[in-house]
Amino acid sequence: MDFLRPAGWEEALAAKAEHPTAVPIAGGTDVMVEINFDHRRPEYLMDLNRIGELREWAVGDEHVRLGASVPYTQIMEHLRTELPGLALASHTVGSPQIRNRGSVGGNLGAASPAGDAHPALLSAGAEVEVESVRGVRRIPVEEFYTGVKRNALAPDELIKAVHIKKASGPQQFSKVGTRNAMVIAVCAFGIALHPDSRTVKTGIGSAAPTPLRARVAEDFLNAALEEGGFWDNGKVITPSIAKQFADLVSGACNPIDDVRGTAKYRRHAVGIMARRTLGWTWEQYRSAGTTLEGAA
Repeated sequence: MDFLRPAGWEEALAAKAEHPTAVPIAGGTDVMVEINFDHRRPEYLMDLNRIGELREWAVGDEHVRLGASVPYTQIMEHLRTELPGLALASHTVGSPQIRNRGSVGGNLGAASPAGDAHPALLSAGAEVEVESVRGVRRIPVEEFYTGVKRNALAPDELIKAVHIKKASGPQQFSKVGTRNAMVIAVCAFGIALHPDSRTVKTGIGSAAPTPLRARVAEDFLNAALEEGGFWDNGKVITPSIAKQFADLVSGACNPIDDVRGTAKYRRHAVGIMARRTLGWTWEQYRSAGTTLEGAA
């Protein structure tokens, strides 16, 4: 295995173009596990730790631009107001040591359906900024996952940043594991209220070949909230609406049986998480007295 260590971003792009099979590494929390267990033996390993701009973030008027190597600890400490769902998900990632090294860019590069960042990125509304010597493109996060541990990157592309919509309403993240800490998700769920557009978005993890949104459930809930005037009157969401939403979220799953849990359990647990997180976020919305006019 050859080791590449570019000094800057342009040098990294050139190296990736010359060696398309090179595997990028920054925190190494996914890649090094596979290498240590001899599940992967790349021809080239590319260390991106000398590229400081990948560890930077910027808060704009509507979005946060998160460098690919920004560790979860920084998100928890500095971006919990702008990205509350992602901050909650970051708290559940591994140990403090892993959170100090692991990053959203690494989660996206690995594209594991169990990655903790994915449900939060899907529900918040994110785009992945990728670049090669041929240029830059931005990929909606729901289009980035193409299969189990596969993503939409071309062989010569690297992830540079993630653009995530700033929260305009409450967000939640929930995860079920085989124990309370330092665990790979049996299943996970993220939800975000977007009062500015009167929509709710979701994200499901570890319950299908790829992370995904429960679009039918979103459409149902968005219509129900609009027809009932819930965004304006602040009423409690009725149990029948919450149940139908949860059932539709559960139906969006396409899980498998494995050592961490059965497909039946995953569907059931995702439905429970959907109902509970909807209740939590809506209560936050009501308690804040947020209306569309107030959020504008």
